[in-house]
Amino acid sequence: MTLDPESPTLITCSPGPAYFGASSLKIDNITQLPDSKEAANQHLALVRAIEQSGTGVINIQELPEHPNSVFTKDTAVCTPKGYVRLRMGLPSRTGEEDWMADVLGSLGKKRIGSIELPGTVEGGDIILAENIAFIGHSSRTNLSGIEQFSSLLMKFGYEIRIARVPEPFLHLGGTLTLVSKDTILCVGGLFPDSLFNGFHVIEVPNNGFISGNVIALPDKQVIADQSNDSTISALKREGFTVYPVDLSEFIKGTGGPSCLILKVS
Repeated sequence: MTLDPESPTLITCSPGPAYFGASSLKIDNITQLPDSKEAANQHLALVRAIEQSGTGVINIQELPEHPNSVFTKDTAVCTPKGYVRLRMGLPSRTGEEDWMADVLGSLGKKRIGSIELPGTVEGGDIILAENIAFIGHSSRTNLSGIEQFSSLLMKFGYEIRIARVPEPFLHLGGTLTLVSKDTILCVGGLFPDSLFNGFHVIEVPNNGFISGNVIALPDKQVIADQSNDSTISALKREGFTVYPVDLSEFIKGTGGPSCLILKVS
């Protein structure tokens, strides 16, 4: 596997036997088993939509016995200096961190740090915006993890902004997305305005746990779940090109569009 330094690249993971046949829905935080054919077709459509935007995709195979490995975003955070190996907050996901570290190592990415016990940080709670790092304090990302992650990034000049993630949102990424260099899509009424100083904010209503969850691509292009009507409309009014994709089989796994991608460059 190689990276094109001239093109943004995302890592995705095709759903397979682990996702289709999760043995304990409660332990894996999956609401119901997906339809295997539909899930495979939806993931293929997602990859095609990403590639249509001019973004490269490295698609990998799921980690055996890890249904949530399809949600690649949570396993690591990549920065221009290298990547941080995270530590999963959901116990059944333990092992995905090393799996993704092996993938990133094979791509020549440098590890700049790791989250260690007792810390937990999942990538869905991290949003990097130039030199600002938004960090969600959630049921998956604890205070020790936040302290460790903040310390790592501050060494590279990042400003840290921490937000408590309200229920029913699993991660910060369900509430907001950086959709361009200076624009944030966010569910209204959840956070103080000061959290977004320096950014233009597109507010959307709270219609569910993925209301603020989209995939931001170059040139004001965005991928959204096709059911997220209010968000799609708001983005179009702001001049974004939106590709609606049916990701209902992954919403069953309590994940949204951005959960299915890990940005590596």
